[in-house]
Amino acid sequence: AVVSTQSTGILNYAENFRRQFVHLYRDRKPLFLAPPNEFNVEKLVCTTLRPTLLPYKELYDWDGAAQFVSDYLSYVPLELPNELPESLFSSTEVLRQQKGNCFDFSNLLCSLLLGAGYDAYCVCGYATKEVTLMDQSRSQCPLLKKKDAVQKEEGKVKENKYDVKPPRDLRSKYLIKMEERKIKEREDEEQRVKDAELARIAELEKPAPDELYGMRVHCWVLVLAGKREVPENFFIEPTTGNSVEPHEYLGIETLWNNTNYWVNMQDCSHGIGEMSYDLGDIARWEFMFPHNDKPLLMLPGEEEFDMPLDEEEEDVEEDSDMPGSWVDEIVIPLEDLQRRCPQGKKTILYKQAKYEIFAEYLMQDGMVSRLTEFADSALTQPVKSMEWFKHRVDKLETRETDLVTNKVTETFGAGRQRALRQHVYYSNQTGSEATRIMDFDHSARTDGLKAREETPAKLIENYCNRDDFLTKRLVNYTKRVKKFGPAEGNEKPVNQVTEFYSRDHSVPADDDIAELTFLLNEEKIFIKHHLQDQRIIASTHEYLKPQLSEDKGHVQITTDMVSSFQVERRAKTPKLMHIYQTIMNLIEKEDRCIENVRASEQEVRDVLEQRTQEELTTELSVSIYDTARNDTAKKRREEIERKKRDDEARREEMELDYLAPFLARIGDPAQMTADLAEQLKNDCLKDLTTRLVDMANLIQGRFEKETQQLQWKQNWYQQNQTTMTKEEEEEYVSYCSEAMFRIHILEERLNRHKELAPQKYVALESRLRNDNRLSEFLN
Repeated sequence: AVVSTQSTGILNYAENFRRQFVHLYRDRKPLFLAPPNEFNVEKLVCTTLRPTLLPYKELYDWDGAAQFVSDYLSYVPLELPNELPESLFSSTEVLRQQKGNCFDFSNLLCSLLLGAGYDAYCVCGYATKEVTLMDQSRSQCPLLKKKDAVQKEEGKVKENKYDVKPPRDLRSKYLIKMEERKIKEREDEEQRVKDAELARIAELEKPAPDELYGMRVHCWVLVLAGKREVPENFFIEPTTGNSVEPHEYLGIETLWNNTNYWVNMQDCSHGIGEMSYDLGDIARWEFMFPHNDKPLLMLPGEEEFDMPLDEEEEDVEEDSDMPGSWVDEIVIPLEDLQRRCPQGKKTILYKQAKYEIFAEYLMQDGMVSRLTEFADSALTQPVKSMEWFKHRVDKLETRETDLVTNKVTETFGAGRQRALRQHVYYSNQTGSEATRIMDFDHSARTDGLKAREETPAKLIENYCNRDDFLTKRLVNYTKRVKKFGPAEGNEKPVNQVTEFYSRDHSVPADDDIAELTFLLNEEKIFIKHHLQDQRIIASTHEYLKPQLSEDKGHVQITTDMVSSFQVERRAKTPKLMHIYQTIMNLIEKEDRCIENVRASEQEVRDVLEQRTQEELTTELSVSIYDTARNDTAKKRREEIERKKRDDEARREEMELDYLAPFLARIGDPAQMTADLAEQLKNDCLKDLTTRLVDMANLIQGRFEKETQQLQWKQNWYQQNQTTMTKEEEEEYVSYCSEAMFRIHILEERLNRHKELAPQKYVALESRLRNDNRLSEFLN
């Protein structure tokens, strides 16, 4: 009854405010103050907001909450685009129906933002036709905007004042200037043609004149700076879930949150971008309730002072206390949060783009969204596709496909086998002759492989943080010779392999290899060492691979097999034994290098085979905490519950069957006889007698122990009563009182046990005689 009285008082207060507003501003639209709810009961719009913080991290930030509201609800335009809606439903009813108009969208989103700590407001005003109809066919997809911004940021080159300056340009400045002028004229001409084409396209895409321009009612959300570290004010379009520029909206009538209601007193003829959103400025915003939480800005020449309120104003103050929200607590189950869209999927059309959203686990391949770019506005010529995945066992996260060049870029998450993070290939190329690039997580691999690029003629591998200081391996192939037979033996012939090493400062520069080249067809090995300090030329060595002699395969080494260039003049000429050992070591390195090349080729084939199998049989991982989808956990839980029920039933059966332990002693006979029945009866009665006697002895023993302790305490008191203090006497009296109480209880229990023992014996004997298994032989 108190709530009803308070609600009635606040409605009367709001009605009084509305009448004053209509009297002062007859040419303005009616205020959206107290529309009826789903129960046809008028409620103040401020009380329809229910600030709620849901236990999902996805809804804690404004962008996640806005995206959820736009995806979860189906948008229904206003019946009369230039009139306010006739009702405003609660957020719980909107979530139940999973549809609503712009006011329903804003009401739900504002409730979530207020619960998350944002300074959010519902805004009632006017917008363009595209915004009110949620028509985004002439707008660029937000994902493409973010992509363009990232590319521009990556394109910027950071200047470093410590970089080496380029050499002086000795060309004629006049010729350079003339060349730059020609280039500028050509670029200006290209830009002019491009601008003309864009203007022509914009003219063709320009919408028809709107008869209701500036009169279409709309509702959106305003977030003011301050709370949650928001740096500046911004608008959120709840129907799309995006942050929009002020020019999308044409005017503001009112705005409200869960504490107050404000009326805009500013001119909106030039848009809302230049408006002031200082709600404490009473010259620009007229608030309804006097308890405005915004600091007031007084008019020029007006002094702030306290005036005593008369009785009528005091009544107004009492009636203007904002009641709590009448809306039930907003609850969104986890299943609805994961499903997101009404039917689990949603399609949004943008300018030359189509964005599709899917619920998690809806698609068999784990796809959660897909963006398709088109070359035309009719969306008939796709040129690029971007797909996002979740919960894939193969860790696939994104797949970008260029439908013109057939270039495919796949990105994988951490934890994949072989630490593959990105795979770039062309879908129209297959086999070992295809061009592909693979990026790896070098920290998760034992060989430190960072990237591998493969073309029909080359194989390039980049390494990082290796113990042997290898940074790069470049392999050149010759044309494959066609052979008949299995393809495994027809490997690509290697022509040249070059390995690059970083500097090992523990070794002199003349002995530290920088480049090691194996010329397989020429039977040569070329070595280039690192530069010494203050040197511009490095030492080099060229070795000829020796030929095996005809007798016993011995190797013949001569000094002619080495061609060297030494930077230091004082360098000693190597001896023949040193040349022999060096050539043998290089031949072993060459063999290991070829083995590594073949192992890399085999790894590429294994990755391709694995990817083919993964795409044919896609598997999705389910968290152990997702009990609704995890079949393994569900079966395990059901098995545990079944065992628990069986154990409880068995325990109850054991407790009810008093003959079970005695039957177990004699082996659970299948057929009962008279002797066995008599034996069971005697055993049961004997067991009962033993337990009754033991219980009587236990009670008797405790009774005698308590009596002895009390007697000893009394004797002690008789001996020491003359020297005892007052505290010791009180402690003695308290002990005696407790001991007498325990002795009395034990005496009562012993007497009762003696009375009930014969009755229990007779009851058990009668129960044994009436037992279905023994009655035939005992009666």
